[in-house]
Amino acid sequence: MNNNKNIHIATLISVAILLGWTWFYEKPRIENQEKQKKIISKENSSEKTPSNNQDLKISNNSNVNKLESIANANQNDEKNINLKTRDEVLEASEANRIKINTTSLHGSISLVGAKFDDLTLANFYKKLDKKEEVVLLAPVESKERYFADFGWVSSDPNFEVPSPETLWNSSSKVLSADNPVVLSWKNKRGVEFVINISLDEKYMFTIEQIVKNNSKENIAIASYGRINRILNNRGQSNYILHEGAIGSFAGVLHELNYDKMIKNKNKSFGEAGDSGSWLGITDKYWLSAIIPDKSLSYEANFQHELKNQNHIFAVNFISKEFQLKPQEQTKISQHLFAGAKKVKLLDQYAQDLNIKLFDLAVDFGWFYFLTKPFFFIVEFLYSLLGNFGLAILAMTVFVKLALFPMANKSYTAIARVKKLQPKIDALKEKYKDDKLAMNREVMNLYKKEKINPAAGCLPILIQIPVFFALYKVLFVTLDMRHAEFYGWIKDLSAPDPTSIFNLFGLLPFEVSSSFTIGIWPILMGISMIIQQKMSPPASDPMQTKVLKWMPYILTFVLAAFPAGLVIYWTWSNILSILQQFYITKRNT
Repeated sequence: MNNNKNIHIATLISVAILLGWTWFYEKPRIENQEKQKKIISKENSSEKTPSNNQDLKISNNSNVNKLESIANANQNDEKNINLKTRDEVLEASEANRIKINTTSLHGSISLVGAKFDDLTLANFYKKLDKKEEVVLLAPVESKERYFADFGWVSSDPNFEVPSPETLWNSSSKVLSADNPVVLSWKNKRGVEFVINISLDEKYMFTIEQIVKNNSKENIAIASYGRINRILNNRGQSNYILHEGAIGSFAGVLHELNYDKMIKNKNKSFGEAGDSGSWLGITDKYWLSAIIPDKSLSYEANFQHELKNQNHIFAVNFISKEFQLKPQEQTKISQHLFAGAKKVKLLDQYAQDLNIKLFDLAVDFGWFYFLTKPFFFIVEFLYSLLGNFGLAILAMTVFVKLALFPMANKSYTAIARVKKLQPKIDALKEKYKDDKLAMNREVMNLYKKEKINPAAGCLPILIQIPVFFALYKVLFVTLDMRHAEFYGWIKDLSAPDPTSIFNLFGLLPFEVSSSFTIGIWPILMGISMIIQQKMSPPASDPMQTKVLKWMPYILTFVLAAFPAGLVIYWTWSNILSILQQFYITKRNT
């Protein structure tokens, strides 16, 4: 059987595997989640929500009106977009800020609107020189706008609730892990609003909101929370990694990347409130997420707006409106995560706070059952070897050893086919004008020699998900960021900095990153060429020519990939070459 048929068989088997996975695993899982969602929704609609030992009365006011109230209340948010830099805004508003200082976070909270709008990550830096901390949140009026806040709205236009312009009173000017702060504000009717804010040593804020109805009238209010950012320089969407809006509602993960948010404008999740749900905005390494009070029934939204030539992305939730009688009070507890996506930390928060699917903020992909265990193995090897590059090499060896029997079958089949290549070429020449006869004779030759060339396909197909899962782990893991290898590789998450066009730094000029082809990409290309030489040639001359150029094309394309991934592919190719060489020698 020629290589074309092998490719067709491989394609069919791949499709069969994907369809089988979807039908027998994904479909039942999604159906089960939908059933759970319906059950939870019924429970939420049939039961009253307890708060402060009292039942909250849900009104019939539509969420649309309340969302409009938020929009109207926040019109002033838009007025100063792009007028100032982040540092200029922070300097001008320093007097009305609560400083944040922990071992993991630095920054401040604005007392104007009680906004979480200034955060940097204390242990992560923009560049290798470690001079500037990674900036996560930035004020509303700045070019880098990225903030979170929680508040109240009311369908009663005469009832005053705190607005984004409200100046809150604070019990302290510093928020730390051992020093929580209390914000307070009272409207003209005497209704008191209190926010208790605490923070752990990592990235989780606890926001406890209290409303005390000291007036003589019933009041109707609803709670909301949102994350809002401007992001104009997004780059291209990456099919390997999700970046954009993310949330878990009724145990189902929902993702909408930035491009899809622009296309959809507004995606609503009605009756999304349930125990353990959350929503946020995720980037490759960083996450901001709000975890609403588990007692709330709410509607969640992923939104995009183009305003003043700025792309504004937002996620928000708004609860059903409830009433408070005179002298009654209510208390709800929300959480805000703002920090680095460390898998073990996300797992710990998910367990402690009962947050469903929180670890999937790290994009482990379709092969979650492989990628997450792989991550823990790589992390263990990293702690053992002290170098993330060595952990990559060691993990690749372990995976190769685990798949050694299957790879042996593949390479044995390839070696036996290659051994018959002279006879196959002779048949092709003899029957060059009759392809049907040629294929028949080739099949007879395989039958005579008791060779099944397709035997090499299935083992290879089984290995593909495994190696892709490992590739995915290395692509999304935070541990590879700014991790040093040996020699010229100072950051495994960045492309190889050397370039063949200036003789790897020997010539005194810089090469544009668009044309950089470093030493490791070249080594990877060489390994691919050697692998190609060791495999039987394609029967179709045109296919042979196309495949001949593939190593060179991939070398150029993958040169811009993180060095850690290129090192992984190169090392994996070298191990495959050694294994294939051994099996070929054994069969000759």
